[in-house]
Amino acid sequence: MPDDKTALVISAHSADFVWRGGGAIALHRAMGYAVTVVCLSYGERGESAKLWKQDGMTLEKVKTARRTEAENAAAELGVTDIRFFDVGDYPLDLGPDTRDRMVDVIREVQPRWMMTHSKWDPYNTDHMNTMRFTLDCRMVAQAWGHNPGQKVLGAPQLYLFEPHQTEQMGWTPDVFLDITEVWDRKWAAIQCMQGQEHLWSYYRNVAENRANHLRRNSGGQAGGRAAKYAEGFQTVFPRTVDALE
Repeated sequence: MPDDKTALVISAHSADFVWRGGGAIALHRAMGYAVTVVCLSYGERGESAKLWKQDGMTLEKVKTARRTEAENAAAELGVTDIRFFDVGDYPLDLGPDTRDRMVDVIREVQPRWMMTHSKWDPYNTDHMNTMRFTLDCRMVAQAWGHNPGQKVLGAPQLYLFEPHQTEQMGWTPDVFLDITEVWDRKWAAIQCMQGQEHLWSYYRNVAENRANHLRRNSGGQAGGRAAKYAEGFQTVFPRTVDALE
């Protein structure tokens, strides 16, 4: 992978990257970025109710169905590198072995930017634990004394994508990304997630609302960008800039 155009998205469950960061993924793929998506679990126990309501369903059948959905969605977004850790969900197993696997991926990819869940999510602790896990892995990947000889990580920005029930999560966006030109690809990816069809229209509405915020913050009635769909993100680290705009 080229060192200067890579990105890494760490998703607690197999659908999270689609709802929350699918537009950013598709847009950066169109820019020539190599985007790696890691799904820590398939969401097989806690986020697959529709499948479990079917007669004769088993854990392995649910995993297979959710993996297929995620692979199809990734393909719609242009992603060719999607990895499944399969560490279980509700709760995720984020112990030392999983951490070391993730650090190896981070050092391999050398992402320019990373993306994961919000800091707080009392409705789904898998999400907020993934954020802390990602911070830990980013830190370890920067440590010269961890697996000496591997290329250490620089200082990629970590973007936190929008959680469900945003107002309850203490999540405040400071970046709005116009995804209008790739919305069709995100919408196609969303529709791949058959196990959670009840969320399709919700996340379309989120994208429309964030576009309203993008228009307002890019100039409003004085000439804002004519975005129809957008995604919001919260940054973790300061930015280093050469000028203020």
